[in-house]
Amino acid sequence: MSITLVNPAGLPEIPAYRQVSIATGSKLVFIAGQVSWDADGAVVGEGDLAAQVEQCYLNIGIALAAAGATFDDVAKMTVYVVDWTPDKLALFLEGVDRAAVKLGGTPVPPGTLIGVAALDVPEHLVEVEATAVID
Repeated sequence: MSITLVNPAGLPEIPAYRQVSIATGSKLVFIAGQVSWDADGAVVGEGDLAAQVEQCYLNIGIALAAAGATFDDVAKMTVYVVDWTPDKLALFLEGVDRAAVKLGGTPVPPGTLIGVAALDVPEHLVEVEATAVID
């Protein structure tokens, strides 16, 4: 595996992600921000943050597979959430958990969650991008 995820002593352990990703592979894979579109470009889960998070993670999984990678190869994720407030964390984690069941494992690379005013279209509540490293 090209990625080793760790929580160093002195930094808090966060269940949703690891603090550090150590990459040793030779090929970088940059996944464009994925929104809650299905293969036909229709919005999945309009108005439902958990459903949109789930779809975004599933779309990341499809993109990774196309590059010969899996979530085990992801070194870093960035998540953009419209009108983020801490009370939305439970819905966000619900979406991640639902995607994890379908993906066969919980993606926990280092990540950054950023609250934004808007995304590309009003129906999108979340966008997720990823960087992976493979041999």
